[in-house]
Amino acid sequence: MAKGDYTEKSIKSLSPREHIRLRPGMYIGKLGDGSAPDDGIYVLLKEIIDNSIDEHSSGYGKRIDVTIDGEDVTVRDFGRGIPLGKVVDAVSKMNTGAKYDSETFQKSVGLNGVGTKAVNALSDSFRVEAFREGKAKTATFSTGELEKESRQTRTKEKNGTFVSFKPDKAIFKRFKYNLDYVETMLWNYAYLNTGLTLSLNGRLFKSENGLKDLLENNLSGDILYPIIHLKGDDIEVAITHGTHYGEEYFSFVNGQHTTMGGTHQSAFREAIVKTVREFYKKDYDASDVRTSIVSSLSIRVQEPVFESQTKTKLGSQNIGPKGPSVRNSVNNFIKKELDDYLHRYPETAKALQQKIAQSEKERKELSGIRKLAREKAKKVNLHNKKLRDCRAHFNTRNKQAEESTLFIVEGDSAGGSITKTRDVNTQAVFSLKGKPLNAFGLSKKIVYQNDEFNCLQSALDIEDGLDTLRYNKVVIATDADVDGMHIRLLLLTFFLQFFPDLIRQGHLYILQTPLFRVRTKQKTVYCYSELEKEKAVDALGRGVEITRFKGLGEASPDEFATFIGKDIKLDPVTMNHLHNIDELLAFYMGKNTPDRQEFIIENLQVEKDLVEA
Repeated sequence: MAKGDYTEKSIKSLSPREHIRLRPGMYIGKLGDGSAPDDGIYVLLKEIIDNSIDEHSSGYGKRIDVTIDGEDVTVRDFGRGIPLGKVVDAVSKMNTGAKYDSETFQKSVGLNGVGTKAVNALSDSFRVEAFREGKAKTATFSTGELEKESRQTRTKEKNGTFVSFKPDKAIFKRFKYNLDYVETMLWNYAYLNTGLTLSLNGRLFKSENGLKDLLENNLSGDILYPIIHLKGDDIEVAITHGTHYGEEYFSFVNGQHTTMGGTHQSAFREAIVKTVREFYKKDYDASDVRTSIVSSLSIRVQEPVFESQTKTKLGSQNIGPKGPSVRNSVNNFIKKELDDYLHRYPETAKALQQKIAQSEKERKELSGIRKLAREKAKKVNLHNKKLRDCRAHFNTRNKQAEESTLFIVEGDSAGGSITKTRDVNTQAVFSLKGKPLNAFGLSKKIVYQNDEFNCLQSALDIEDGLDTLRYNKVVIATDADVDGMHIRLLLLTFFLQFFPDLIRQGHLYILQTPLFRVRTKQKTVYCYSELEKEKAVDALGRGVEITRFKGLGEASPDEFATFIGKDIKLDPVTMNHLHNIDELLAFYMGKNTPDRQEFIIENLQVEKDLVEA
């Protein structure tokens, strides 16, 4: 068929299995390699556990056991077990499941009969066993195709379902489960399902106090008043304020962690401000009320509508087909319960009001400094000198914008190389001049008084929060030497100190660039470690030329196309919420201390150790 012809042969029909394997992103989001918590291998695991959670929510099963051994995953629950006559259909036939029956699963996460089928189709091996009333049935699959289906047999196993799977390397290529991400997932399940015990490779996860436990275990600093814990029939909330900058929310719908928020989180943020204003009878600025808030919110919605298959943002406007709006439900609950709580606990009410007053004072003090900083930057045209922008911006919310990236580089040399190579549609470059200031322990006014920080904040457009963030990925791209590492740490300190939400919401990355170029006349290999270099030298044989890259400016624009193109290597910057940010920064970025010296000595690795590792 000639190029451009459009005939009957152009029209193809794919089976559901074929479509899942051809377009996996439509079902599980990005594939990834396991280095980010929203990578596909974690979505596969979650889809299986969600079915077990739905059983528990319906009153069946108080334990879910998960094991991960390398690439092999198993999940065993103790619910009712899949009806034996429908075991194969339930895990392989699209749009098949019990969740279309609203009496069986009133407020479930998975409503489309897709999740387990996607796991099956995207797994090299998939096995399901159902146990019901002393009988069992097993089915095994490979890449979604049935290999073997057993007859019903007798069993002494307790009721429930066992699933094992291994993600298909033909789809996921290189991947590795990060057990920290899985543990966070299981903790969230535990917080949202008090009375349920989960295990990961034998380690138990259980919560007695729900979202109150979630906040206590995830606080990243001191709090100003005891956690406010409010519960209703289909809503639960935990609230407090800390001393950090920004706002931190953990929001859930029917047990699904909505990391991108949605209608319920927007309604909650609005309701907090409205209730506080009415309680104190003062028209506080919304930012003063919400600054430093740490909160968790969980609601249950009948037949929820999410904005993507991965269910990270709620789109539902109503609680159910005939129910009230999400906005009104959340508003009414917060208005009544939070108002009652503040009346019952005047010490908490006083502490909250003092926090709001302090935020208001700081905001007003900053307003004059902000104005002067803007005028200065505009007068000397600093912003344009430092930023080489791209055509797409994240806050426009289109596909191209979601691929937008800002590279923060040191100096004009590296900036020039990236600028010549970058994709002008989606990649922008911000050039630093020298080493940034160590921001640890400084107040936010330094952001406006320091040209580098002020221009960087302006380039990102995060002065008033992340709602206007202009780039989806913010990438620190520094040289592979001591100075480059120091600049990286100073930038991390800046973001942790003043814009921790950028890290919490998964927007900050470190660019990996090769340490060595190993080449012959026939082939060039870029190596990211000493070990990779040795392997490349052995593979290429004689006549090898080795170049050590210490600075990004040493790479040619053509080489940069390899480093920041489709095979770009990015390390996400993640933050363990168990860490107190102030303590973390004080340890690493404060004045030299005996504790830090001892840590460095104990963890020091010499070149020999690194090569062997």
